[in-house]
Amino acid sequence: MLSSTFFVFAFVAVSTFGKPTPRQCGTTVLSDAQVVSAEKHFRANMVPPGGLSTSGVGAAHSSKLNVYWHVVSKDDTLEGGNIPDSQIEESINVLNVAYEGTGLSWLLANTTRTLNADWFTKVGPSNSQQTAMKTALRQGGAADLNVYSVGFPSSGLLGYATFPSWYADAPADDGVVILYSSVPGGSTQDYNGGQTLTHEAGHWVGLYHTFQGGCNGSGDMVDDTAPESSPAFGCPTGRDTCKSDSLPDPIHNYMDYTYDTCMTEFTPGQIERLQGQMRTYRDVSFEAAEGASF
Repeated sequence: MLSSTFFVFAFVAVSTFGKPTPRQCGTTVLSDAQVVSAEKHFRANMVPPGGLSTSGVGAAHSSKLNVYWHVVSKDDTLEGGNIPDSQIEESINVLNVAYEGTGLSWLLANTTRTLNADWFTKVGPSNSQQTAMKTALRQGGAADLNVYSVGFPSSGLLGYATFPSWYADAPADDGVVILYSSVPGGSTQDYNGGQTLTHEAGHWVGLYHTFQGGCNGSGDMVDDTAPESSPAFGCPTGRDTCKSDSLPDPIHNYMDYTYDTCMTEFTPGQIERLQGQMRTYRDVSFEAAEGASF
């Protein structure tokens, strides 16, 4: 169910024989109190379907969103992070398939390439390398997704992201940072189908982890995702960690921690939430099929 803020959320990446290597997301984990506070602000400022934003971040934007991809590498090789245009384009294709039906679509607007071994190897949530990298490279406004592909070789992270509600206070920090080898065809086993970007973009559009708050906490603020006591790894069958309900864990949800091949869905409730978050904090307007605002 829910999660993300400014403590670094990191499981220790230990490959234990017989156990799947865990997905690691560094998006800030919010306490129940922080979730309640964030939700209170969201509800007080929520822009309804067809409404006008009061966020002050700019004019209304189409739900066809620009993506600015920043390739940060330590050298000119693929192993050094210099991923080809073909993998970036396929990443956008995967993103569009995952978000089909959400009202959002993604368009690659520009790709930059930067040789910087310090950024490539050391960028992490809230550190000086991240600040320097984003300050130098970020493009666009609140409704433009900036993706930074880096190395994370010493931390084991796959990625992390910022939430929509943070943009007004820290626009330069906005965006998604992912491991370069998690793109489609990359070298990170079990996590090379492009769903790391799908997952982190999920935070960027306002979604929490499915396991946010465990069985009894605040949850992910979405009614139709089953509660989950902890993240699911691999692609487990019959997993049900919260016995207070009769629902299986949402292991196929993009906001869990399963293998890329196991991730297949957002729920209608998540779609409703992300649309509300994007209207409220990123001034994105959604168009219904018949042309009415929604």
